[in-house]
Amino acid sequence: MKQHFKMAALSLAVISATNAFAQDSAEPEYKSWFGISGMYYNTDESRPLDLTEGEVYDDGLGATFEYGFRFTQSWAARVEFTKLSVDFRDGGDDSGEMTGVDALYFMPDDAWFVFGGVKRQSVGDSTTLGNIGIGKHWKVGETARLITEIATYHDFGESYNDFSVKVGLAIPFGKSTPSAPKDSDNDGVVDGKDQCPMTPAGVRVDATGCSVDNDNDGVLNSVDQCPNTPAGTKVDATGCALKDADNDGVVDSKDMCPDTPAGVKVDAKGCTVFDEETVEITLRVLFDNESAVVKMPKDPEISEFAEFMKQYPSTTAVIEGHTSAPGSEAYNMDLSKRRAANFKEVMVDMYGIEGSRLETIGYGETQLLDKGKNAEAHRVNRRISVTVKDTVKVAEEK
Repeated sequence: MKQHFKMAALSLAVISATNAFAQDSAEPEYKSWFGISGMYYNTDESRPLDLTEGEVYDDGLGATFEYGFRFTQSWAARVEFTKLSVDFRDGGDDSGEMTGVDALYFMPDDAWFVFGGVKRQSVGDSTTLGNIGIGKHWKVGETARLITEIATYHDFGESYNDFSVKVGLAIPFGKSTPSAPKDSDNDGVVDGKDQCPMTPAGVRVDATGCSVDNDNDGVLNSVDQCPNTPAGTKVDATGCALKDADNDGVVDSKDMCPDTPAGVKVDAKGCTVFDEETVEITLRVLFDNESAVVKMPKDPEISEFAEFMKQYPSTTAVIEGHTSAPGSEAYNMDLSKRRAANFKEVMVDMYGIEGSRLETIGYGETQLLDKGKNAEAHRVNRRISVTVKDTVKVAEEK
């Protein structure tokens, strides 16, 4: 399985490289090389020996000699001869040789190369192998290169997959005379350093080959319709100042809420940022002895309660009626219910609060505020009480 994985990975590397880079005609840094390398060779773990039944190959070592020729900066070919000795898993070894040819593709600036080819191996039985791999010629001086390669091999007859690692030394020769660097857009900056390779003719450029930006607004002079924008001004794609009608820091072209009130925080779309806040009001109204009449329906506290209900129209309320202790339980229960109902009637008829938002309940004498048996205790216990609470969104301030 690991051998098949290596073959698939190296195949993908070769295909990707040849698709990504078209064949060029540039002169290479050197035209030919001769190399000698040491090789570690690992065989497929299931590859048997025909010579001795029951034994299988393990791994081995070899010495490789190669000669390569570069047609262009990218493309090359080589012939290779390897003297190979492969061990048996249970002891002993077998010697032979491997010869073949490869096509090589060098990445830009000789960063690395991929290769593929055909080999004829004569170790024990002779077999034909297809191989692909990846490598690099490391520059160690003007007259030498360090060779590093890894390759995988596929036996066309038995479907075995081997792999090898190679390290050696190459001597390049036939150096090319370097050509003058190109400047495709004639802006005075050579292609190798030109970050804007399609600059229009006549445009003044900087050291990277890109047109300059005199007012430092991020828009190049060649497209800047407002070339003298003051420093720090936000600009659009044409280099002109962006408008922000409501002064919320979000330009009109991106402002989804163009009339944001002054002094509030906004999000990236220019809309107000809200916090959740809990609002609450509690009201208590006292009644005369044995009476269910709301004596002062226009009392400021009652008016404030009604305004709160109107300000938060999604709220509802439970009006609780209560009595003092004197009297029978049945009588007090009925009186407490009438007190709650009468207060609801005031809210609906006098203040215009929808009846569906108000619920009434009587508790009689079961929830006394003051359990004393004096006149003051009886006075505070004759009451209705109501509490309204809501969670609302409040704009954050800057």
